[in-house]
Amino acid sequence: MTISTLDSTSPEDVTPHPETGGEVYVAPPSFSQQRLWMMHQLDPASPVYVLPAAFRITGKIDVNALEGALNEILRRHEVLRTTFSFENGELMQIIAPSMELHLKKMDLQQIPETELEGEIVRLIHVEMRRPFNLAEGPLVRAALMKLSAEQHVLVLNLNHMVADGMSCGLMGRELEKLYAAFTKGQLSPLPPLPLQYADYTIWERRCMQGELLKSQLAYWKEQLGGAPPVLEIPADRPRPARQTFNGALLPIELSLSATNALKALSRREQASLFMTLLAAYKVLLFRYTGQADMLVGAPVANRGQEELEPMIGFFVNLLIFRTSLSPNQSFRNCLQQVRDVTSAAYVHKDLPFEKLVEELRPERDPSYHPLFQVMFALHAAPIDLDLIDLKCETIPVDNGAAKFDLYFELWEADGCVRGRIEYNTDLFDQSRIVRMAGHFKALLEGIVANPDQLISELPLLTEPERRQVLLEWNNTGRAFSQDQCVHELFEAQVARTPQTVALTCGQQSLSYAELNSRADRLAEQLLTWGVRPETLVGVCLERSPVLLTALLAILKAGGAYVPLDPDYPKDRLQFVLQDAHAPLLLTQKEFADHFALPDMQVVCLDKESSEVLQGPEPEIQSNDPNSQTRPSLNQLAYVLYTSGSTGRPKGVLIEHRSVVNLLGWAHELYTREELAGVLASTSVCFDLSVFEFFVPLSCGGRVILAENALELPQLPASGEVTLLNTVPSAMAELLRTRGLPASVRVVNLAGEPLSPQLVDELYRTQPCVRKVYDLYGPTEDTVYTTCALRRPGAPATIGRPLANKQVYILNEQQEPVPVGVPGELFIGGSGLARGYLHQAQLTSEKFIPHPFSADPSARLYRTGDLAAYLPDGNIEFIGRTDHQVKLRGFRIEFGEIEAVLTQHSAIREAVITLQGESSNNKQLVAYLAIDPGRTITENELHLFTRERLPDYMVPSTFLTLDALPRTPNGKIDRKALTTSGAGRLDPGQEFVSPLTTVQKQLAEIWENVLEIPQVGIHDNFFHLGGHSVLAMRVSSRMCEAFNLEISMVALFEAPTIAELAEMIEDEMLSGKAA
Repeated sequence: MTISTLDSTSPEDVTPHPETGGEVYVAPPSFSQQRLWMMHQLDPASPVYVLPAAFRITGKIDVNALEGALNEILRRHEVLRTTFSFENGELMQIIAPSMELHLKKMDLQQIPETELEGEIVRLIHVEMRRPFNLAEGPLVRAALMKLSAEQHVLVLNLNHMVADGMSCGLMGRELEKLYAAFTKGQLSPLPPLPLQYADYTIWERRCMQGELLKSQLAYWKEQLGGAPPVLEIPADRPRPARQTFNGALLPIELSLSATNALKALSRREQASLFMTLLAAYKVLLFRYTGQADMLVGAPVANRGQEELEPMIGFFVNLLIFRTSLSPNQSFRNCLQQVRDVTSAAYVHKDLPFEKLVEELRPERDPSYHPLFQVMFALHAAPIDLDLIDLKCETIPVDNGAAKFDLYFELWEADGCVRGRIEYNTDLFDQSRIVRMAGHFKALLEGIVANPDQLISELPLLTEPERRQVLLEWNNTGRAFSQDQCVHELFEAQVARTPQTVALTCGQQSLSYAELNSRADRLAEQLLTWGVRPETLVGVCLERSPVLLTALLAILKAGGAYVPLDPDYPKDRLQFVLQDAHAPLLLTQKEFADHFALPDMQVVCLDKESSEVLQGPEPEIQSNDPNSQTRPSLNQLAYVLYTSGSTGRPKGVLIEHRSVVNLLGWAHELYTREELAGVLASTSVCFDLSVFEFFVPLSCGGRVILAENALELPQLPASGEVTLLNTVPSAMAELLRTRGLPASVRVVNLAGEPLSPQLVDELYRTQPCVRKVYDLYGPTEDTVYTTCALRRPGAPATIGRPLANKQVYILNEQQEPVPVGVPGELFIGGSGLARGYLHQAQLTSEKFIPHPFSADPSARLYRTGDLAAYLPDGNIEFIGRTDHQVKLRGFRIEFGEIEAVLTQHSAIREAVITLQGESSNNKQLVAYLAIDPGRTITENELHLFTRERLPDYMVPSTFLTLDALPRTPNGKIDRKALTTSGAGRLDPGQEFVSPLTTVQKQLAEIWENVLEIPQVGIHDNFFHLGGHSVLAMRVSSRMCEAFNLEISMVALFEAPTIAELAEMIEDEMLSGKAA
């Protein structure tokens, strides 16, 4: 059936409204109108679905002719005289026989010239953002600002319910012809319209049934089956729990040469320019997100019938183009895929998008648009208004709204592709979109230069950007002294301050001279026991002066120490010694039985009884320049075992030169006063201990030994601690127990992500603390790689690379990613380890050739950490690549959920895991440490998280532990998290029957609409199967039942009967009954 065969006065479809005596007619809405009406109910004041236009007009304007022309357009097009009514659970178009549009006139002639332009912009903005009342109309507005006798500004606003982009052009053309005729006193020259928009809506609904609907649906169900629900473009802010429409526009323009080259490529590939640009857009999004399976929406005019061409109305439909890209395909291949997909989609373009959503029933989440969140369009250029005897100039307008996360809207004008990027400002900053526009242009240049290049290798960064991330932000060169090893820097300090206290442990203190003398005695003995350069010596000692003495002695003898923490499991200690092939172990009598390895000498160094430490002064000092035991900077200083992905620890080989570089950086950053008393509380098996021991000992500071950071308040020397080096979770506990002494001036936090909340609390509650440093670095890069001085209220960042180190954030092809786009963090420079002990293959996998260095021996270490550059060059740490998961198609970063949970005042710490045996029953589980004395229910936490996170990021289960499990290094041990031993929160929402009259009425409405037998007052409407259409019906029935104006948005804000009843009762008490 074609639309021309439809009787426009079909009595069963267009009927007189019973309350108007037959003068007003009622017709069903189009599917598009129905969707927009629901969106309007959620946010009636939003200008997102307003079509604005503004023109500067020069010349003598005939105001009466202009107003008459506008009203003639209303007379011609019923849709412009249409309002909307929701009655008996159904939305209907109400078509008035006549309606007058009043041209709003504003006289700005008295405004000073210096203020005039600003006032024009302000008034245009006011007009654009003035809400439409869909029930009253008219849904088109016009305003005329008089600047002078021959200077005016005309502002037109159409509601999207009654018009689309093509309608705006049609209205402009009709306005031109009518104005020309009316200025001459002539009648309308326009022919009558054969059909009206209501005829189209009836035809649309009649067509969308039977075989046509079946065939269209079959295609789209197959095309979109199993598609990912959301495309997460890297953003500047987390996605709000409820979708917002605040937006802005950024103009974009391609050069004439680029446009011609793209057209030539399109012709060669038998593709349209739209297809080529869409393919490039998809490659851009792929490079930004890494998501191969991608859905992009595009508007289509949907005016295939000839009768529709002269009609104003909301005809536009949305098509979805789904492609699966691969980093190993060329752009030419990508374009062929896009060409095939778009061609097939256009064949099946008649199915209204709203009907598609209704039939597919995708998982709905109020935080994002269903099925797709990004749009692309290439359409005819906007046409300037051309009124007779007048000069009209289009004024660019921005209504401050965005329908989608991102929308590239392009057109051709003057031979060039131009357009604008509409973006959601609650997600993106303008600076990010500016960069994105530059990347799109760079990508297009690369495409036309070589369409056979792999899409993963096409240029994305501009040359200035590439130079910035590779060179400028890695310009960290420092000329530190490279003629002394770690222990020699200590010995030099001994010579400068021999009597200064070097080490305090409990009540005992040693001067620099005493500590050095003890280390020299032991070093001499180590030489007799066969220690030579790079001999590995195990060290398993309690935290006492003997421990630090042993480490210094091993370095003095030329060996490298292998630290073992006595608190570690015996099996792990045994494995480390066996893997290291250490010929010598320094330990204590109580631990000696732990070790029974052949060919390994075990020496016990008990605290005061050791003859080695208390013997006579050695004859040969290890700092003698002629001593043959003096190691070079390229020799090993220590081998530190870290956890491996296979479950077996791996030994990281660190040379003196790397530690010396760390010490040089630290002495440049920290003052002597700040290093006067450094708490050494970290396990010797964790490389923070390297900083705690050797940084103060090489500059005259004091090492204050402790079993752990939480012991700080009980230490006799706690009042001498000036610098504390620990993990954020330990610092949070110290703050909770008020255990931080007033002497502390600097806090170094590393090993875990540092939240802004903890930083703020530190500065707020500890006025003695002047600096809080956020330090990041893997063991493979010698303690620290980057450093940031965090300030109150500032965003989280791990800062910039340390002296003589480089950081690169790269994609899977090891190419630099744009600013703000996540990638894997790679490290280069002076801190890199030699590799892994006895693991050549793993070393070659993790330490790769440096792709950006001219030095063939240079290497990069791949961390497995996700990070992104901030616009100022600082780095945002995102998390481990193995802590980013996919759940039901959603990409989820655990850290984002954990950060939200810890904002709750009762939650001390939170860890998220993904649990479940199969992909069908995977769920997010939250492990929580609750502050003592605080109670919180599961329902309360569900509400708390749903207000701050999209539904797909809300944990299904909340478990509590007295304390989260930790590794000996103080980090949270995710592998030790199990449901056994964890408590469940009080659900806080057992079934409760309705009690009050309002609750009972609401329950009855819900049960009828949802067709369920029983509803409790704590049941969530949407969890019970509610959706937007049913919410409309519930809203309508609530209005009737309570004689109140209750919008559909109330159900989103109060989705349980208990909450909704409270809201309604408050309304009744305040006397707002209609």
